[in-house]
This record gives sequence, C-alpha cells and structure tokens, in this order.
Amino acid sequence: MRYTITGDNLQFVNVQLEDDEIFQSVAGGMAYMTGNMVMEAKMNGGVLRGLGRAISGASLFLVEYKSKGGTGIVGLGGSAPGKIVDLDIGKGKWIVQKTGYLGSQTSVELKLAFQKKLGSIFFGGEGFILQELSGTGIAFVAACGDFNIVDLKPGEQYKVATAKAVAWQESVTYDITAAGGIKTALFGGEGLFVTTLTGPGKIIIQSMTLAELASSLVPFLPSS
Repeated sequence: MRYTITGDNLQFVNVQLEDDEIFQSVAGGMAYMTGNMVMEAKMNGGVLRGLGRAISGASLFLVEYKSKGGTGIVGLGGSAPGKIVDLDIGKGKWIVQKTGYLGSQTSVELKLAFQKKLGSIFFGGEGFILQELSGTGIAFVAACGDFNIVDLKPGEQYKVATAKAVAWQESVTYDITAAGGIKTALFGGEGLFVTTLTGPGKIIIQSMTLAELASSLVPFLPSS
C-alpha cells in the first residue's frame, strides 16, 4: 500500500492499492475511487466487535476496498475541517478519541476502549468511550482543527485543554487535574479541569474541537 495525505485543513488521504491488497474504512469515509476499485461492507469480527466499533464512534460495518485489474486508488476525507494523520500501529498501540478512526490496513484491529480512571471518565471531556488501535500496519486518524504532535520523554507532562487530546500511544498516562484555583476555574475559560498526559510516548493535540467549531458558527446562523 502506498498513500499520500494532501490538502491543508480539508485533507484527503489518497490510498493506492495493488491487486492483492485490501484497505478498510469507516462507513461513509470514501470520497472517491478509481473505476477498478470494488467496495464491500463487512462486519469484521462479528456482531459484538461491530457493536463495539459503533459505540466507539466508528461504524457497525467497515467498508473494504480492493483493486481489480491493476493499481487502484481510493480517497478518504474527514467529516469536519481538520487534519488527517498516519499512525504506524506496528510500533505500538494507540488510544484515539471517539470518532477519530478513519481507515487502515486490514491488519490493524479497531476496538472499543474505556477510560481507566474515574476522573478521566467524568471530567476528561471525551467521556467513557475511546478507540484502541492495535495489530500491525498503517492507520489514519482524522479530527477537527490543526494538529500538534509531541513526543514526550519519560515523566514529561503536558496539560491539554479538555477534549483536545486526539490520540496518544499506550505508554502515555492519561488523567485529569484541576485547571487551577477557583478564580482560574471560573474565569480562565478552560473549565474546572484539564487533561494531563504524561510520557513516555507521542501525543496528538488538536487546535479546535468539533463542538467549538459548531459553537463559533451559531452567532452567524440565520434565525427565523
């Protein structure tokens, strides 16, 4: 499989497949494909695994793409203005925010993941449900806004505004901490808590969430 990621804030991932290669994506992820590509919806892993994917914000069925008669291309796009990033899952598992998974090689396993700490569950901004990517191969994750990718050293810590942690390697510890004193919590604009990510491992931070984008558009929407 070969691929390129093109565009600035409304990106495509362009995946090139040969005859013996298979690629998979969430339902509705395909933007275009060449005429020799064949797509088929499959409930990979059975009903329980499919339900787990649906709960995690992906889709009950995954769509598989195959090329017939030479090289074929399929293009995928995110569901909001933002970025797409490629992750090499063979180098270790990744935990991804709900709805982040876009597509991958079929050797990548997508399943439901849960927050492990009560503080993160109730105040972390992404709720109880996350996605876990394991196995081998390349996976693509999409989210709103621009991305900042940071490789944390052991013990190095980043405090991230609520819900702006897109993904992190399994070696990274994820929790929530107080944003500051009462005055800071009430008037600082970040709420009561921030997400705390502690290395070692890579983390991906987004500049804007989909909820923030929607909120920023409300004043400009026509009213009846």
